[in-house]
Amino acid sequence: MPLRLRPSWPVLRSSMRCCETNSNCGREPSAATWRLECAVDLRSVLASVRALWWVVALLTLLGTVSGGAVSALITPLYTSHMQFFVSIAGAASTTDVFQGSQFAQQRVASYAELLAGRELAGRVVDRLDLTGSAETVQAAVEAEPLPDTVLIEVLVTDRSPEGARDLAAALATEFVDLVQELERSGGDEESSVRVALSDAPEVPEEPSEPDWIRNMGIGMGAGLLAGVALTVARRALDRSVKDPDEAAELGGAPVIGTIMRDGHLDRFHVVDRSQANRATEDYRQLRANLQFLSVDEPPKVIMVSSGLPSEGKTTTAINLALTLADAGKQVIIVEADLRKPKVTRYLGMVAGVGLTNILAGSATLADVAQSFGDKGVRVVAAGPLPPNPGELLASSQMSSLLDKLRNDNDFVLVDAPPLLPVADAIGLAPFVDGVLLSVRYGVTHKEQLGLAAQALERVGAKRLGVILNMVPSTADLASAYAYGHGYSAEVPTRRGRRRR
Repeated sequence: MPLRLRPSWPVLRSSMRCCETNSNCGREPSAATWRLECAVDLRSVLASVRALWWVVALLTLLGTVSGGAVSALITPLYTSHMQFFVSIAGAASTTDVFQGSQFAQQRVASYAELLAGRELAGRVVDRLDLTGSAETVQAAVEAEPLPDTVLIEVLVTDRSPEGARDLAAALATEFVDLVQELERSGGDEESSVRVALSDAPEVPEEPSEPDWIRNMGIGMGAGLLAGVALTVARRALDRSVKDPDEAAELGGAPVIGTIMRDGHLDRFHVVDRSQANRATEDYRQLRANLQFLSVDEPPKVIMVSSGLPSEGKTTTAINLALTLADAGKQVIIVEADLRKPKVTRYLGMVAGVGLTNILAGSATLADVAQSFGDKGVRVVAAGPLPPNPGELLASSQMSSLLDKLRNDNDFVLVDAPPLLPVADAIGLAPFVDGVLLSVRYGVTHKEQLGLAAQALERVGAKRLGVILNMVPSTADLASAYAYGHGYSAEVPTRRGRRRR
């Protein structure tokens, strides 16, 4: 099976699959295809947010608080409002009234510019004897003509409410005088244009700036967007294995087991099979899947390994053996990690003699095999650690030992060293019937799983399946197993009712 490293985005993966099977891949995608890709991409974003919802919530809260902090630091400003009405005097008929109205509307836009001009600002400075410049007054004035009317809306801002009102009143007086001066023509004493203050300025009661609600809303929105962007970016840049389909493709074998994270298992490495729990059911499902992998030639000698240490291979080998024994199978565990053996330590057994003694010819299988429990599980410890573990595991003595164990047991589980740091497991792999690859959810990198699968492929080892270990209950994958161990037989109550 060729090994391919896929991009992490579901849309791109879908497109790649499409290109592999569809000769029309180069054509413009249909509307239905775009909708499907958008839906897949949206699901990816939602999954990212669900996985790191606390990051989104934290950044949203920080953004809201930051908006409030900025508002607290801003100097309060007060805005006084006023409105001008522009009309034409001397209209004698309806036609004159209409033309005057049109003329006034044309003048309104010019007057709005005049209100925010430097000339008027300078007059206001002189009138109020201000210490600031005309540019300061200009910056405080905002004038806007109301569409399709002869009204001009004016806002005047200052640091004090009385200052805003006084500045607006001075501006109104000077503006009316300035219009009269500009509109006089031909020496007429009065112009035909009339500008009246239709809404006089008042002292504002509340500050117009800062706008706490607006600023905190902007901060909240910015924090929310930042949180979503961060979670999506983290998912896009995450190179760890989390998707079962991706794990199957990278490992070159189907995912035959998904082991949820369990506190008891993390501490003791052996599931409590006396009680109903999710980890126990997960190993039972793994047992069932393993027994039906190849009906015609069922594997008996199975190597359990991983790409790197601490990915759950030893715990998987131990609990799979115990679960197989619960089903009446004769099982033996071979502790073949001759560098850092852990099987006997996890099971609380003697580690003095074992596999290396058998391979060196100083002991027999009967001398070193230890029984664990009363279910038919035996263990061959690693024995004294040798200086050349790779040569011992790849030797003809190891091959002969595995052949003998194959004939005497239903299953032989070999806890092998990790594949990438050392070559020990690569020399051992051709002697077994198949290999189970343990992958730690969210920790094992895609490149590491791909390289481990390639190493097995180079020596012709059969990859039986991939096992996803330590899947957190918060992962999307865990929801598929939520039915789990809570399903039990109905128990009749005293009143004859049934409960689950």
